[in-house]
Amino acid sequence: MDYSALIKTKAAELGFLSCGFSRAEFLEAEAPRLESWLKNNYQGEMSYMNNHFDLRLDPRLLVAGAKTVISLLLNYFPEKTQVSDSFKVSKYAYGTDYHFVIKDKLKELLRFMRAEIGDVNGRAFVDSAPVLDKAWAAKSGLGWIGKNSNLITKSVGSFYFIAELIVDLELPPDTPVTDHCGSCTACLDACPTQAIVAPYVVDGSKCISYFTIELKAHLPISEEVNLDQWAFGCDVCQDVCPWNKFSKPHNEPLFTPNAKLLEMSKKEWLELTEETFNEIFRKSPLERPGYAGLKRNLEKLI
Repeated sequence: MDYSALIKTKAAELGFLSCGFSRAEFLEAEAPRLESWLKNNYQGEMSYMNNHFDLRLDPRLLVAGAKTVISLLLNYFPEKTQVSDSFKVSKYAYGTDYHFVIKDKLKELLRFMRAEIGDVNGRAFVDSAPVLDKAWAAKSGLGWIGKNSNLITKSVGSFYFIAELIVDLELPPDTPVTDHCGSCTACLDACPTQAIVAPYVVDGSKCISYFTIELKAHLPISEEVNLDQWAFGCDVCQDVCPWNKFSKPHNEPLFTPNAKLLEMSKKEWLELTEETFNEIFRKSPLERPGYAGLKRNLEKLI
């Protein structure tokens, strides 16, 4: 039986954009890049990035007997976006937190594999463990890592989540695709904080997403850092990427935004109560900074 085709067909049925395979082995090319990134302190106050260096590079340390990394993409590009004159929220946070949505799909895919193939041991990963998602997706032929450090595909751009199943089932690896960024520097030129310090290198400690989500301490004053009216996350380097003109609206009901989110004016954002926050953003990625964190961000945008 062609297990590869079987798994990819089921992944498509579950709503994934694409599915690819790579050998579970040490990421030799990524090791010096990760080491350099950490030495430059591009992780800022994301201290967790300093942990589990070896695990990030070798999936066999995460799953005993691992043979294959199955990488999957799930589209989140919305059909409608926020009104123009408003504080901005990254598109990935419009709907239900992707961790919940994707984890359920991965568990179903793993159950399917066990039912159809046999005793398959594996673990599901959704941006919550020391796994270099983009590196594995690129090795699996799902796209190339662009100058903004996001995974990009020619057919649908980059507005999608990346997830993995690391399994002890040996599957033929897919072939990586070539880089198609060419001489374009749109993302470097547009970044409001110049966080893309060189092609393919992002200083995470300068990124607006870092300031509005990861940074737990005080925010820099707006005169020091241009937050560009972003209350949560940032999409600038994706919005300007020419390949994202091919983005297509997702068909995942759980990613459909609360209608109030799309229509909220700046005045409504500033007058947001904790009760309304809990109503609009229940099970949303915005629960991570919480009401207090969001209000802190909004105060810096006035």
